Amino acid sequence: MIVVPCQERAEQILQAGSMSCPRCAGRMRPFGHGRTRTVRGRGRGTATLRVTPRRARCGDCGGTQILLPATLTVRRADSTEVIGAALAAKAGGAGFRAIAAALARPVSTVRSWLRRVPDGHARWLYERAVDRVLQIDRELLVGPGPYPTVPGHRQYPTVLGQALNLLAGAALRYRERLGLPDTPWALIGFLAQGRLLARPSPR
Repeated sequence: MIVVPCQERAEQILQAGSMSCPRCAGRMRPFGHGRTRTVRGRGRGTATLRVTPRRARCGDCGGTQILLPATLTVRRADSTEVIGAALAAKAGGAGFRAIAAALARPVSTVRSWLRRVPDGHARWLYERAVDRVLQIDRELLVGPGPYPTVPGHRQYPTVLGQALNLLAGAALRYRERLGLPDTPWALIGFLAQGRLLARPSPR
């Protein structure tokens, strides 16, 4: 799987033969499409995103990859923005029931998201954020901006909160310096490789 911030730009790069294979030194070529997915967006009611991700194949090793838009999170029925908002609320001190009510999602769904961000994964997100910040703007390590919080809740200096701080700062710097139209959450999803939530443990 290759996480891309924008489907249209990824398609242009793929068609131009400029997309590198993550497994070898080869170049990716168009190879059909994956299954169409409909995920829930931010807001109540019928706010949905319908996406048919592109599939690509390496001309050298023959490996295939799905190009996952960063607006989606791996194996989740809600968008990166929705899941990111839940994590930001958790970092701000909100409980899963309050988050579920604010996002109009089932309590069981939100609770499962939050359980997929144990300390180990929060540290992984933080390390990813530091790597990206070192590439784009080291000054963010000195004075990162505040991450989104829930009104009435104080900010907690947790590893998750610090990770979201740095990811948001890096995303905004990428937008400013490269003139990208992508939303902050799409860029955060891209920087986190589509893994705001940890993968389920193998059984």
